[in-house]
Amino acid sequence: MLRYSGMQHIPIDEYVINVLLPDLTGHDRAPTAFLVYVVLWAALYREEQRRVALSLQQLSEGTGLSKTAVQNAVRLLKRRGLIRVFKTRPTAVPEYELVRHWVRRRSR
Repeated sequence: MLRYSGMQHIPIDEYVINVLLPDLTGHDRAPTAFLVYVVLWAALYREEQRRVALSLQQLSEGTGLSKTAVQNAVRLLKRRGLIRVFKTRPTAVPEYELVRHWVRRRSR
């Protein structure tokens, strides 16, 4: 078996690369939003949960962006309907959920 990396790999839907990347970076001129989306994707994959709690500081460190840039990116992602943000209190660490509208749910 050929192995080129000892690191764990995180699968990402082709839609994220083929559609969201050019749309967020080109059309919206917001590559920061794409970076935040990918960091959220990776965190959710690692946690194997539907939601993940991350502070702005953690997102800032995970992306290398300022907290202000992260706030603006989160705002854009919410407005575009790509994420949902939940808070139990105004000062609580937000929980993020990805909205993957391109994935059709199978009927039971």
